[in-house]
Amino acid sequence: MSKKTTLIVARHGNTFRKGETPTRVGARTDLPLIENEKGTRIGEYLLNNNLIPDVIYTSFLARTIQTATLAAKKIGLKEINLILKDTFNEIDYGIDENKTEDEVMYRLGFEALNTKGLSSEEYIAKGKEFIDLWNSATVPPNGWNVNVENIISSIKEFAQEVENKYKGKNILIVSSNGIIRFFPHLTKSYKECYEKYGTKLKTGGITIFEKEENSEFWTCTAWGV
Repeated sequence: MSKKTTLIVARHGNTFRKGETPTRVGARTDLPLIENEKGTRIGEYLLNNNLIPDVIYTSFLARTIQTATLAAKKIGLKEINLILKDTFNEIDYGIDENKTEDEVMYRLGFEALNTKGLSSEEYIAKGKEFIDLWNSATVPPNGWNVNVENIISSIKEFAQEVENKYKGKNILIVSSNGIIRFFPHLTKSYKECYEKYGTKLKTGGITIFEKEENSEFWTCTAWGV
């Protein structure tokens, strides 16, 4: 009988309180969680859907470690052994690290138009085009320290590694949205995956990839649960 290996990829919980203005928190900003609900609900979902992880990977960032720990406690795992891997650290937003979305779009619009005297709204509207491109096609804006090819290669190497090591098992990965959006490259057509699901995963959201033993590609069976 063919063995099915399952990757359960979860986004960490919230790092901003209701009413706070969120910023682009990347690899260089290590914020803790401000709530326990998201991580606990991840564990509850895995428990209720018979997806108990055999191994858990996180980034080195506190928000992913805390989320994974909350999920594991809810599941009732007696020993919580997390494997920290820098592959799952959030991307580096470069010059826009820890900036608000309006600040990011203003900068991008100002640099692209290269014209003084326009209103803030005009610069922001232009900058939004670059953010939309990132959200629709994972094309990083100028000024971000993101090597797309390296990220995709690292994810594919990891998937091959865990399939060989944990064939037929459930592997939980807790990461950040800037990284998770590249996991569809494990499938036969990442473009079809983007068209069906988009690229964004809400905090505490889960996406699932499965691979039969003799299959060439992974299949995305859930996104955003």
